[in-house]
Amino acid sequence: MNAAIEVVDLRKNYGDQEAVVGISLTIMRGEIFAILGPNGAGKTTTVEILEGFRKRDGGTVTVLGADPGALGIHGAEWRNQIGIVLQSTSDAAELTVSETVHHFSHYYTSPKDPDSVIDLVGLTDKRGARIRTLSGGQRRRLDVALGIIGSPEILFLDEPTTGFDPEARRAFWELIRALKAEGTTILLTTHYLDEAEALADRVAVISAGKIIEIATPATLGGRHLAKATISWHENGVTQKKISENPTLDVIEIAARFGGDIPELTVTRPSLEDIYLTMIEGQS
Repeated sequence: MNAAIEVVDLRKNYGDQEAVVGISLTIMRGEIFAILGPNGAGKTTTVEILEGFRKRDGGTVTVLGADPGALGIHGAEWRNQIGIVLQSTSDAAELTVSETVHHFSHYYTSPKDPDSVIDLVGLTDKRGARIRTLSGGQRRRLDVALGIIGSPEILFLDEPTTGFDPEARRAFWELIRALKAEGTTILLTTHYLDEAEALADRVAVISAGKIIEIATPATLGGRHLAKATISWHENGVTQKKISENPTLDVIEIAARFGGDIPELTVTRPSLEDIYLTMIEGQS
């Protein structure tokens, strides 16, 4: 099977409130798939159903060939194939990083080498440190280590780089790319649009419990077809032009200067611009 996750007409209600309203999606094996949406959009509920932590009220869900809501005694075998990094976790504050990762490795049948995982998440210098002494970003790295220690086929990441500084975030991105190269399927929820653009093969925008669109970051909302804004400096002021064919317009402007165009920029809407437009008035 090429699909790691298949969801058809997923529904979840909390009393009279519809939290998830007929969501359908397919996530392929080895894909990094990002879910974007405002707070309360239904992202967390959807992911918790896929993880088997929450019951659904309608629709069908298949994760690695099984229904997470109907595993029964086979649940342990299925969970051995998934890794989860939650948005917030509690931990044994007096254990060291090394003790914690080694301990969790015993929960899985084919774990990664604990010491290698500690190095992989950038905690080499902290392997002997007690968890209570770690910074917020270092604790997040430990969360990731515990999520990948079991060599999961699917890794669920919920806001994984919260609390990371820019350097740490980019180091984490390299880790995610390395996991993808190993064949790991990754489902990512994030509020960082640059993170989704840097990592995701495809993104789904969810608002008010519904999927607005699923596309690549480059094509979401027709972004690749949007008009470009050309900006340059001429006659002592900054000039701007909205263009459907920026290449031709830049050639025309360059001809007036006989060469380089001062302070030239050509921009199209960013992923964040498109995303904010899509969710406006939806939540």
